[in-house]
Amino acid sequence: MASQIERVTMELRRRILAGELQAGERIREVQFSGELGVSRTPLRLALGELEKEGLLERLPTRGFRVRQVTLDEVAMAIDVRGTLEGMAARLLAEQGVTRAVLEELQACVDEGRLLVEQALLGRDTPVDTARWATMNARFHRALVEGAANPALASALDHIARTPMAGPGALGAAGVQPSLELAFVQRAQFDHEDVVRAIVAHEGARAEALMREHARRSRDNKRALVQGLHPAT
Repeated sequence: MASQIERVTMELRRRILAGELQAGERIREVQFSGELGVSRTPLRLALGELEKEGLLERLPTRGFRVRQVTLDEVAMAIDVRGTLEGMAARLLAEQGVTRAVLEELQACVDEGRLLVEQALLGRDTPVDTARWATMNARFHRALVEGAANPALASALDHIARTPMAGPGALGAAGVQPSLELAFVQRAQFDHEDVVRAIVAHEGARAEALMREHARRSRDNKRALVQGLHPAT
């Protein structure tokens, strides 16, 4: 069932970002389970995933509808997230990182390196973006929790409610595999550089790296989404 859920999630995400499903449009289970060739159970689980990403909103009665979102809103939210996460990385570098947080960061770096290597060796095999997104969310969460600043964590929770703005949001995953691999590979390098800066107590560098990391995420998501719209 996991593969069904991923396939349905990916297709519905693509339709939303490509504008095939308009803001405010209701997702009717009977229609989409038939169109996508799945039962209602994997469809509902996929809809729940898209709600977490902020692309859908749950209706007061039952079901979901497409949430209004613009690329400019996403970009602004990611810019703010980069500033806040940059502060978290600086605090972590200056205050010193605990063994538990460092082990979690390193585990994320190791998993990310493995995912990139597997995609590069597989040639025609796309990067496992779902697994990458989960790992990426862990990496960013470890940075924030390690900074031990409740106000900072609260502000980031608020920003993450904007569709596609959180570190676990996939964007147009699975639609442009070669481009996605290039973006993930660059993000992997960023993660490695940030961890090195934190361990070396280079607060200013860690902060700058995280802000640049967020800027790249903003530009990458814009490029992926715009790539879904054919030129007119």
